[in-house]
Amino acid sequence: MKITLLGPAHPYRGGLASIMETMAREYQSRGHEVRIYTFTVQYPSLLFPGKTQYVTTPAPEDLHIERVMNTVNPLNWVSLGLRLKREKPDMVLMKYWTPFMAPCFGTIARIARTNGVTKVVCQIDNVEPHEHHIIDKPCNHYYLGAVDGFVYMSEQVHVELKAYTSAPAIFSPHPMFENFGKAVERDEACRKIGIDPKVNYTLFFGLIRDYKGLDLLLEAWAKWKPEGRKLLIAGEFYASREKYIALIERLGLQDRVVLHDHFVADEDVRYYFSAADCLVLPYRTATQSGVTQIAYNFSLPMIVTRVGGLPEIVPDGRVGLVCEPTVEAIADALQKIYVEGELQRLRENFTEERKRFSWAAMCDKLEEVYNMTKKEAV
Repeated sequence: MKITLLGPAHPYRGGLASIMETMAREYQSRGHEVRIYTFTVQYPSLLFPGKTQYVTTPAPEDLHIERVMNTVNPLNWVSLGLRLKREKPDMVLMKYWTPFMAPCFGTIARIARTNGVTKVVCQIDNVEPHEHHIIDKPCNHYYLGAVDGFVYMSEQVHVELKAYTSAPAIFSPHPMFENFGKAVERDEACRKIGIDPKVNYTLFFGLIRDYKGLDLLLEAWAKWKPEGRKLLIAGEFYASREKYIALIERLGLQDRVVLHDHFVADEDVRYYFSAADCLVLPYRTATQSGVTQIAYNFSLPMIVTRVGGLPEIVPDGRVGLVCEPTVEAIADALQKIYVEGELQRLRENFTEERKRFSWAAMCDKLEEVYNMTKKEAV
């Protein structure tokens, strides 16, 4: 089968690029002809809140990656759609996470599938975005109506998806990230990222946006006041840095918080997950989170809030604790997870729980929905 993936890939950074490249490798290992078409322009600089969109590492030699897609150039969308129409891949696999991509992706998909051969399949992260804009719904209608089938990763996304389309859709949980390597000894991890190994650390990890509830965690941290423990915050600010710094100062947490406010390169991720003994996701809203799937790779117990698909991914009392997205509930969960013996009990369940999260299973489901679209066309 000829498969073309459309979405982030090298030289773009982050979890989305890792996902596309991992799926490409899985399909190559099955003998399929695979290529990735990624962006020449993903986000215009004015709309990108981080410092850079790119990695500096060499391109992977085992993948066919072309930079051909410009999200802000309609002529490019038509051109790439016509190219795919001519090339006739059996499946165009897209990843959808924000309505900003809808005009570009929707135009390409609508043109490509007119060849009578190509089916457009989408692995969908979100339907309704965490941060809403007036154009979200029309953009969603335009793109989602151009897709032949979907794989969703939380029931909340499925419910939202059904408001836009009746195309076939099946569930597969977000696979575990395995590309960050294995855990290292805690003292080595602390040295690598420049923190004191004599201190214990609770981790907040990932790009910092308001919906992720870091303010709730900081307020809870001020209430809890643990001895010999600091909150390690690792991630680039995509929200106002000044607001969070002011909150840390108002709460008197300057000596109880370690802030590494930069994008964490893939090669350094394992040090943060090896240095900490617990990960907290205090999100106000969510569908699912790739950060939980990094924690699964490192058997790191978690506290997550009862929003979106997080309780589906982190069953309460198995590999972590689930709480309400409030200051009081997060503070209470922190106290509970650090009761003597609780972390070890949770770690013992990871081997069994992580069996649900394989890339092979995800790619099986994508092929399954592709086959469903073929049957519908007959």
